[in-house]
Amino acid sequence: MAPVVLTETSFVDAIKNGIVLVDFWAPWCGPCRAFGPIFEKAANENGDVTFCKVNTEDEPDLAIEYGIQAIPTLMAFRDGFLVFEQAGALPGHALQKLIDQIKTLDMDKVRHEALAHAAAS
Repeated sequence: MAPVVLTETSFVDAIKNGIVLVDFWAPWCGPCRAFGPIFEKAANENGDVTFCKVNTEDEPDLAIEYGIQAIPTLMAFRDGFLVFEQAGALPGHALQKLIDQIKTLDMDKVRHEALAHAAAS
């Protein structure tokens, strides 16, 4: 399935459920263009994961809100929790390994750690 294009208004709803990978990119960015086909191939091979793209040129406020300082930046969410963030393009095998790791996360533990962190703040 082709990645979903996200906007400032659709972002929060898109990351609420399941595993969601978000590629922050720009059309002029060479590494972004190189990562694009890798991201799309992973999308086609992982039908149980939602793949999304945010064009930072079209959505600068969203990029600022999420602290994007370099592109491409990949963020991974599971059930609304940010579980991975990294600037730079990943090779295909590394992206698949990441997806496999996110699928096996103990979400009860993630929720517990998030609540403990929020309480300490």
